[in-house]
Amino acid sequence: LKEMYETTRSQGFGAEVKRRIMLGTYVLSAGYYDAYYRKAQQVRALICRDFDQAFQSCDLILGPTLPSPPFKLGEKSADPLAMYLSDIYTISLNLSGLPGLTIPLCKAGGLPAGIQIIGRGYDEATVLRAARSLEQ
Repeated sequence: LKEMYETTRSQGFGAEVKRRIMLGTYVLSAGYYDAYYRKAQQVRALICRDFDQAFQSCDLILGPTLPSPPFKLGEKSADPLAMYLSDIYTISLNLSGLPGLTIPLCKAGGLPAGIQIIGRGYDEATVLRAARSLEQ
């Protein structure tokens, strides 16, 4: 079990995933808990509140996945900031805990560009039906 854990963590994760794990571990360390984690929880609560308000007038939220055209695999791996910024439209979904997914919608520069579908809490079925409709 120990060997499997070490192998999956050392070889199974790419450099970007390892970098994000280390950043998260650093932020959660004792000296930074109040400065970062507590504030992040407050921001998370605000994001959840905003989604709750939005879902009072709609069933789904559709939006872009990336703020720029898609890039080739490994193209921005030497630029961690660019990698973090490419997540800007998906972070709120991750923080809110709402169901969502991304599907390819078109091509941009020969690469697939996606659309993000976000649904109400515990309403995965509506998100999946919408994705299926868009794919067809």
